[in-house]
Amino acid sequence: MDTSRNDLLGELAADAALERSDFLVQSTDQLRRFLDANRGRIAELGGLTLIDDDPDYLSIAPDLTFRSRSRYQDETTGEWVSETEVIESAGELVELYNPAEIYSAFADAAREAAGMPDQPDAAEGLLEAAGIAPEEAVLTGPDPYAAAADEWAATQTAPLEAEDDDEAAARRLYDLALEYQERSQRSEAHLLGQFESAATNLSDRLGDLIVVDDDDERLLLTADGTFRAEVVPEDADGEWRTLATPEELVEYYDPTDVFGDLADALAEAWPSVSPEAAAAAASDDGVADDEGAADDEGAADEDEPDEEVADEANGTGARPGA
Repeated sequence: MDTSRNDLLGELAADAALERSDFLVQSTDQLRRFLDANRGRIAELGGLTLIDDDPDYLSIAPDLTFRSRSRYQDETTGEWVSETEVIESAGELVELYNPAEIYSAFADAAREAAGMPDQPDAAEGLLEAAGIAPEEAVLTGPDPYAAAADEWAATQTAPLEAEDDDEAAARRLYDLALEYQERSQRSEAHLLGQFESAATNLSDRLGDLIVVDDDDERLLLTADGTFRAEVVPEDADGEWRTLATPEELVEYYDPTDVFGDLADALAEAWPSVSPEAAAAAASDDGVADDEGAADDEGAADEDEPDEEVADEANGTGARPGA
């Protein structure tokens, strides 16, 4: 396969992964805001059943946790088995369900519980509500496919012209490097945001955890699952700067280092969670035991008198000139 084709496919895959991460982070934030804004209503209603179409089932409890039911066929018995799963975070929910379907389920469940008629949400339903037959409708507006093509073309690098010199190429490459640096930072920020969403419930159990504590930087994973840092920038004349968002954190931290430092801090606090830390702790205990045994033997030797000294004390030892 042509190398350039592989490069294009690799770039396409990377961009798709970046956009997916961006979509999940934004969808999680939006759903969390929606839940927080309606926390009181949901609690007062005692929760809602959002989807109840066998085998699909989704409900929300008063504490804003979700219950989802999955159904699968047991390969051994051939019987169908249903399992209920507790989904505790908005980030986990948007990984499993289309956010548009979640909001639609909330709307349908609320209307059904209130005895209200269904709201038309498809094109044919809207046309029927307006008294227009589908065959009479004429769609207007820009071609969505043409708009997508224009958007894609805007991201492509135009080829150099014959009259362009090396400096022009360097300038465009410089701008391209800065653009991809920004994209990289956005991707890293999204990665940190995803981790924070996934870590919320675990951090709540463990409480605040100090990750780094140096003279010029402090990094903390708080009980709500978010990173907080304080650093002293080189040009800040010793003044501390607080980093409270993923976008601010990636200006000073590489997410790989953040996750590695967090793993080290956890292994130091709970050695059993890391095989390497547990092995090192066991080795240290073994060395301590050996040293303790050696000290005991040395103490025992010191308690026993030297044989020659003992003989002299008893008058039987050899003396010079005897």
